[in-house]
Order: sequence, then structure tokens, then C-alpha cells
Amino acid sequence: MKSHHTHSMRQIRQVLCILLPILILLLIILLFLRRQQQEDSVVPVQTESMDTQLSDSSPDDNSDSPSASELSSDTENASDSNTQNTEAEKTNDEAAQTTPNEEDILPQREPEPVTLLFTGDVLLSDYVLNNYSQSGIHGVVDDALLSEMQQADLTIINNEFPFSTRGTQAPDKQFTFRVHPDHVRILTDMGVDIASLANNHVLDYGADALLDTFDTLDSAGIDYMGAGADLSRASALITKEVHGVTFGFLSASRVIPVVSWDIRNASPGVFTTYDPSLLISAIEAARLQCDYLTVFVHWGIERDAYPQDYQVTMAQQYIDAGADLVIGAHPHVLQGITYYKDKPVFYSLGNFIFNRSIPQTAAVKVTLCEDQEPTIQLIAATASDACTRTCDTAEACTIFDYLEQISDNISIDDSGKLTQQTE
Repeated sequence: MKSHHTHSMRQIRQVLCILLPILILLLIILLFLRRQQQEDSVVPVQTESMDTQLSDSSPDDNSDSPSASELSSDTENASDSNTQNTEAEKTNDEAAQTTPNEEDILPQREPEPVTLLFTGDVLLSDYVLNNYSQSGIHGVVDDALLSEMQQADLTIINNEFPFSTRGTQAPDKQFTFRVHPDHVRILTDMGVDIASLANNHVLDYGADALLDTFDTLDSAGIDYMGAGADLSRASALITKEVHGVTFGFLSASRVIPVVSWDIRNASPGVFTTYDPSLLISAIEAARLQCDYLTVFVHWGIERDAYPQDYQVTMAQQYIDAGADLVIGAHPHVLQGITYYKDKPVFYSLGNFIFNRSIPQTAAVKVTLCEDQEPTIQLIAATASDACTRTCDTAEACTIFDYLEQISDNISIDDSGKLTQQTE
């Protein structure tokens, strides 16, 4: 009996051992399902509540009109809401006003100065070409001058010859010049940007040679002024924009060997200023198109250190018309400097690159910075063996002293800086 009872108890324990884990697992599942059901039941309640609130404030609500007290309450609530919105907007506006702009955060950049460099007469003579073939551009100008020309924002020269292999030499003319177009690379090596053609040599070999000159300079990326295929082009204003400043350049000649060189008499031709009225009109029109205007003019008597009376008169007329700077060429020597209405006039810069020897010359460096008066510096130079070089200090001071003697009311310090002297 005892054995049977023991066997029964063992069977019960075995069944419980099997059922108990199952019951525990079922209990866990039931608890998990109950919790999930409770969490799911929360969402409809919240959604219904929100829907009810939205329905109550909806303009499409079909309920009865509100009572006076409800209207008053709603008005107050709306007023409170508007006040809160206004204050929020005001806060946002104030925040926007106090937020620094990008330009306030970034440091203000100083305006960049602009430099213009003007030289006197340039002739690529056989001596110069021989130096170039042997030593390259360093055989034509020294490193200091080359650096000044290349680093200037704009470099302007008087091109005293045509680029061509064509044409017939002008008769009854003492000196006639012509240079092969391939040698235009000398100008590009020096950083020349603009070449004046208003002079008494660009038609030394006739119309074809001058047309070749236009094409050669165009192909080299060098602007030309003072000559053209018609009056409009010959008298055209050349403009260049640098750092937001527009610079204008005009050129004309009062020296031509025969009247047929005048663009009004033949094509192509030179823009002339024997009668200054056309150039004055061009200056007045140009004044409206640029911030700083330079007039480059060929005039005067060769080898004469002093300007003719007509040069003085014309320079004043050009400035009265709107020129900021007048640069002269043709005498092949330095002439005096003057100021008229606070505008500088350089009557002649002499030869810059020419034959074998140039005793005295100077390049004019004009530096302009926003809202400041231009700074003008003379770079004294000389040439021997057909290579133009900067002067040492003693040589430069000799040239500066000489220029002060032949000029009106100017002073030049040892660095070449030009200053107007008021009486």
C-alpha cells in the first residue's frame, strides 16, 4: 500500500514539474498582453480629447451661439493668445536684430590699392632686339624695372613704331621704324597692357603696316589707343576696371609729318589734337564713364627740355574738360612737371627703351587707394648698351634735382615721391 502511494506521489510530482513551467510561461504572456492593452488604450483617450478640443474651437462648430460671458471669456483668451504671440514675435525680432550680420563678424578688409605705370617712348631698335635674342627680356630692362612693370595693375607705353613686315617706307622722312610682329613678345614679357599709337612713326610704312600693328597688339592681348581704322576707333576711350575702379585712357598726337596721317583724311590713321576740340569732347564724354581719366598726348619739340606754350594751354584745357592726369611724349628727353587744379602734368617722360644710350628717363608710378589722393612716384632710370636699368640713389637724386629745376612748384624726395608745393 505504501509502495503504491509512493508511486502515485511520484507521478503527481512529474506532472507538476511539466505543468508548472507552462503555467508560469502562460502567466508571463498574460501579464505582457494586459500591459500592452493598457498602453494601447491610452492613445484613443488622448486623441479623443484633442479632437474634442479642436472641435470646440472650430469655426465650423454647429453649436448654439455663445453667451455673452462665453464671448467675453473667448475674447480674453484670444487677447491673451495674441499678446503671447506678439511678445514671441517681438522676442524673435529682437533676437534677429541682435544677431550679428556676416559682414559684422568678418574683419573689414582694407581697400586694395591700384598701381598704374607709365613710361616714355619705346622703340625696339636693332640694338634692343640683339640684346633680347641673347639675354631675353633681362637684356632689355633690369630686374627692378621689370618687376615694377609686371607688378603694376596697368602698364602703359608709347609705342613708337609699327609691327609689320609689309608696307612701303615713307618718303622724305629722316627716321622710319618698323619691327617684326614676332617681337611683340617683348611687350608682353614686360607686362604692357596698353600702347599709345598716337605718334609720328606708326605710319612710317603706310596703311598696311598700321593695320598689321592693330592685329598684332590685339593678338597679344594689348589694348591700343590713338589710332584706328576710323575716327570712332582712333578716338575711342580705353577702359580698365581694377578692384572696382574704372580707369579710362585717351591718346592723341599733335605731331604728324603730313596731314594725310590724320584719321579724318585717310584710313587707317591717327587721332590728332592740333585743334584740341575733338579731344576735349572725347574727354568730356569719357569723364562720365570712368573714375580716373588719363590723357596721353604726343607733342612738343624734340630735345627741348621745356614745354611749348601750346602744351601748357592744352594741358589745362584737358584738365578743365575732366582729365585727372596728363602724360606727354615725343621730345625724347625729360621735360618739366606741373600741377594744374591739383592734377599732375608730365610734359615728357623722354625715351624709355630706344637706341643704345638714354642718359635720363623716368617711369611714373601712380598709386590710388579708395578715398585718398593718388600717390605719385618717379622711378629714375638710364640706359647703356641698349638695356634700361634703374638708377642708384646718387643717379636718381641727380635726375630728381634736375626735374625740380625745370618744373613748377613741385618737390621730389629721395624715393621719387612727387609732392605739389603750394605758393
